[in-house]
Amino acid sequence: MVTSGPMRVLLTGSAGFIGTATGTALRASGHDVVEVDALVPQAHSRRDTPPDSVHLLDVRHAGDWVELLEGVDVVCHLAAMVGAGVTVADLPLYAANNDLGTAALLAAMSRAGVSRFVQASSMVVYGEGLYRCPVHGAQAPAPRRVKDLDAGRFTNTCPRCRTVLDWETVTEDAALDPRSSYAASKVAQEHYASAWARQAPGCAISLRYHNVYGPGMPKDTPYSGVAAIFRSAMEAGRAPIVFEDGGQVRDFVHVADVARANVAAVEAVRSRDPGGHEAYNVCSGRPVTILDVARMVTAGQQGALAPVVSGEYRLGDVRHIVASPVLAAAELGFTAQVDPKDGLAHFASDPLRDA
Repeated sequence: MVTSGPMRVLLTGSAGFIGTATGTALRASGHDVVEVDALVPQAHSRRDTPPDSVHLLDVRHAGDWVELLEGVDVVCHLAAMVGAGVTVADLPLYAANNDLGTAALLAAMSRAGVSRFVQASSMVVYGEGLYRCPVHGAQAPAPRRVKDLDAGRFTNTCPRCRTVLDWETVTEDAALDPRSSYAASKVAQEHYASAWARQAPGCAISLRYHNVYGPGMPKDTPYSGVAAIFRSAMEAGRAPIVFEDGGQVRDFVHVADVARANVAAVEAVRSRDPGGHEAYNVCSGRPVTILDVARMVTAGQQGALAPVVSGEYRLGDVRHIVASPVLAAAELGFTAQVDPKDGLAHFASDPLRDA
């Protein structure tokens, strides 16, 4: 087992938004990177031309990667279908790319004798965040009712006294409660990693990214993040449309910080005992409302139209989800460096990727 010095890291999803930043960060830290990507159309334009160093392979066929896995110390698995899913018709895409892809990769790793694994997970595994009633204490609200959403009642209330609940930061030991097809697939990926770590045996880390943004983010598609959707509206001369009442609270973390977290996890997993799986929040630790995100993005470009709060909603969306950064700081040594107030303003002029 490698415990110090440079490593050979196989990086899936290497041509993507987070993968590109992560490959750069790994190489800057002295590691040798084996790059793999399938260029799935939901994340890549047909005009995308990845570097010659990228192996164009599908993670679902990882059993054929015998030569690529030779000499690899750690696999950093970022390849996935992302986004909340447009319709239930997307379920097979998530199951095939995320569930099957991860299972196939882990099986191939075991055959090749690779026992260290880091993967991209997501905040969506939690479902709703943590809440507290000032009178009745901690509460776990049920999914919001359609009739309440239709009536513009977006907040979660105490089931005992109907008081609006206050949000609290979510720690990694919170219950998992996926509420979309994407979320279900990310929970499955974590479960596969945990089972593999015990059976192989191996050592696995899942990084629960919160809302990632920054240069190289795909432009407006149904699978884009909300910051890119706001940016695309602004560039088209339209006002960014903010769903619900704009009071939804999230954590936005810059892609450069996510890349740093990936490197930290890759370097941490190599020295851990086999048989374990740990999950960590990757976040800025500076929560913001979605309306404030829209305002920050539009403030970064002169003449942009002010955001419009529409009252629209999406089934499966949660009200608040705000992460605790404490465990990642303590065990990975990771603390985000980019404040969303600065990063989101700069995002107004960051170069984006066609999709």
